[in-house]
Amino acid sequence: MGLGIRELGIGESFANGEFRDSNFYILYSDFYMDRAKAFRSFVRGVAPAAFGLAVFLFAMVIMGNSGVASQQPAQPQAPQTPRAAAPIDLTGYWVSVVTEDWRWRMLTPPKGDYTSVPLTPEGRKVADTWDPAKAASDGCKAYGAAGIMRMPGRLNITWENDTPLKVETDAGRHTRWLRFASTQKPADSASWQGHSVASWELTGGRGGRGAATARGGSLKVVTTNLRVGYLRKNGVPYSENAVVTEYFDRHAAYGTEWFTVTTIVDDPRYLTQTFITSTHFKREPDGAKWSPAPCE
Repeated sequence: MGLGIRELGIGESFANGEFRDSNFYILYSDFYMDRAKAFRSFVRGVAPAAFGLAVFLFAMVIMGNSGVASQQPAQPQAPQTPRAAAPIDLTGYWVSVVTEDWRWRMLTPPKGDYTSVPLTPEGRKVADTWDPAKAASDGCKAYGAAGIMRMPGRLNITWENDTPLKVETDAGRHTRWLRFASTQKPADSASWQGHSVASWELTGGRGGRGAATARGGSLKVVTTNLRVGYLRKNGVPYSENAVVTEYFDRHAAYGTEWFTVTTIVDDPRYLTQTFITSTHFKREPDGAKWSPAPCE
């Protein structure tokens, strides 16, 4: 039994005439066409176009998959050493430039002069008992980590095996070790320079696509496990509970390289609030003026 074109669902366009396109040509009658003949005619017309479309889509899928396959996941990189990750360079010889607090830094202040230091009553009592006659025996107390960066003098900063920063002072001939491994345990006994944990605080960094932007940042150092010492040479105290937080920042002015260390001392025993100072160092070309002397 024949089947009408309408019954094939080809559409109203077949109802009253010829249907042509670039791939097939079907003639119909107003009566019936043999089902098999109509189907074969339809397939002969549609199949080439459908096949071409299928080949195109298949090629696109293959190309897409090959692109994805070529984009291998990034291999994990070994962590950088603290030296390689440094956003600023603090190495070299530096000299302190005393532009503030001259009377407390360049001279030994008189007994009882603890101006600007927020001492507790107990702290003032300790400061008031300082004996200038015994200053020689107390000499190194002013060269602990809470006070040594305020001493006029020079620093020599170097890397030790790309991991800790070594800060040597010619004033007092002390050495500070700024270690980046926070898991390292402090020494069993307290010391003048204590246990310092360093970390880089980054600012800026690489953008998305395109040129890299400049990196910057600071060195943060937190020091604990300190011996009792002096914030100033005239016996202004800090206790064994003191925590010293420092920020080292590099900058340049008029062709000269500088760094500033901001020192924040917290001491629940001798200070009513944080004691904050900023100290400036200028780069020197070499160690020609380096002259270490022991604390006295």
